[in-house]
Amino acid sequence: MTYRYCPVCGNPLEIQTQGGMERLACPTGDWVHWDNPTPVVAAIVERNDHIVLVQSHGWPASWFGLVTGFLEKEEHPDEAVLREVKEELGLDAQMGGFVGLYPFFRRNQLLIVYHVLAHEGQIQLEAAELAAYREVPIAQVQPWNSGTGYGLADWLKTKGYEPDFIELKR
Repeated sequence: MTYRYCPVCGNPLEIQTQGGMERLACPTGDWVHWDNPTPVVAAIVERNDHIVLVQSHGWPASWFGLVTGFLEKEEHPDEAVLREVKEELGLDAQMGGFVGLYPFFRRNQLLIVYHVLAHEGQIQLEAAELAAYREVPIAQVQPWNSGTGYGLADWLKTKGYEPDFIELKR
């Protein structure tokens, strides 16, 4: 979002150096737009030796990714990732472990990636958010060269795989 006016006093914003970087700020000093990254949780959902990948509405037909969602106020990331798996897939999952933190500069997000186990239950896709899902054997899943793909690649390496990245093309 690009701000034009101070939400405190209504003055037009200007570019100022704040915290060692150029930022939008109020000339009166009432407000600074820090533009900090948004925390997002991501789940590598393991299910019966497969990884569940999901497709968001509006994505090209060949694009599938990890279950993701925004961290809510006063929510621990461990809780958030399990909540997202329940909301988007209808599955109760157990924590498999923390994978890592990954910057996603294009969307100004910090990705908090986890491995979760969801071996039981029927997938019930959240149709308002997701268009489709796939279950890909672990040995065949290929990470993509963006965002959560790096977390998936790092997790696959812990399982003894040396994955080749695929390029996501529109």
